[in-house]
Amino acid sequence: MKIKIGLLGLGTVGGGVHKLLSGRKEAIARQIGSELEIEKILVRDIAKARGLDIPPQLLTTDYREVVNHPEIDIVVELMGGIEPAYQYIRAALQNKKSVVTANKDVIADYGVRLHRLAAEYEADLCYEASVAGGIPVLRGLVQGLASDEIYKIMGIVNGTTNYIMTQMTEAGLDYQTALKQAQVLGFAEPDPTNDVEGLDAARKMAILASLAFSAGIKMETVKVKGISQVTAEDIQAVKEFGYVIKLIGVAKQENGKVEVSVEPTLLRDSHPLATVKNEFNAIYLYGHAVGQTMFYGPGAGEMPTATAVVSDIMEVARNKKLGVGGKGLWQPTAQPVMKTADEIEAKYFLRVVVKDEIGVLNKITEVFSGHQISIENILQKLEKNQNQANIILVTHRLIQSNFEQALLELQKIPGLVDIRSCYKVED
Repeated sequence: MKIKIGLLGLGTVGGGVHKLLSGRKEAIARQIGSELEIEKILVRDIAKARGLDIPPQLLTTDYREVVNHPEIDIVVELMGGIEPAYQYIRAALQNKKSVVTANKDVIADYGVRLHRLAAEYEADLCYEASVAGGIPVLRGLVQGLASDEIYKIMGIVNGTTNYIMTQMTEAGLDYQTALKQAQVLGFAEPDPTNDVEGLDAARKMAILASLAFSAGIKMETVKVKGISQVTAEDIQAVKEFGYVIKLIGVAKQENGKVEVSVEPTLLRDSHPLATVKNEFNAIYLYGHAVGQTMFYGPGAGEMPTATAVVSDIMEVARNKKLGVGGKGLWQPTAQPVMKTADEIEAKYFLRVVVKDEIGVLNKITEVFSGHQISIENILQKLEKNQNQANIILVTHRLIQSNFEQALLELQKIPGLVDIRSCYKVED
């Protein structure tokens, strides 16, 4: 039995998928009992040199030659972006063709809708490569831990920001220098906004939370803060308390309510996630039965991502042989109820600059006390300007809304010069 594939896109990942399907053709056929064959490939420019051994007749600039092709069983979308990728995926599913994609944007925004469409037309929809590249975390979550109840996910899901934070922490670089270095090495795009402002990680966390909690988490419900405001001074300040800063995604479900966030977060320097460096990703899954499980590996790159895509293709091919396409798809079981700021608890790190005057620290502690906030640790240092002081503190666990109100009140203190930085702390 020969299973035919259509590719939408032949960029970096698409080229990697072609290399795997052609280079491991016999081994894959032995594993799934069928031969996989690429029938058609959508490209923008047929004449472009790609360094791949591809017969010209396989290439097309018309997506309909892929999604409407009567012999193609599996459509693999590797274009990126929401449009026209979303419309192409829809068209493929409506033609009863299973879809494999690495597109986190489409899945984060339209995953629930596409899963329902796939079930309606008895097709598979797989997207392991949309989160954490070559790390099989989605399959581990949906299949390997299916018998457990996952109540928390925490991890580093963006390699670009992790590379930048690693260089700032270990090489002492400032943010702009570390970003430029990441761009030169190809870890960051010319326009790095999606990565450094946390949007890429937020989409991945929305996908993970949706699968873990059987609820369609919308991107707009994710609290997002990027790393562009993290300074070298922040890096040094958190070291005073034994912490490092990482861009961390967190999703929690408690008493039927959910919170999802992506933000620069302090971790103990002994925490396993604190040792994840450069472009690598790592994701912790917390289950009531299994306890803590960590998935670690390369979060991006041609071949790691292509490996995840081809693994999905192989799964879909097996399902087709068994005649169970579309039968085991994930479906949300409930509308998520998101926690409010009055229901979210966390610890925080705060760095403020004040006038070096008697009584200013007392005023700060009075504000905190008035909002039921207690301080776990505090440090005061003179600034280079001898008339000012740096007050650095870590709170005990508190209610988020209380902290937000306290910050507003702090700004009214006459002796306060500036609130330099504020980060969540995960112990």
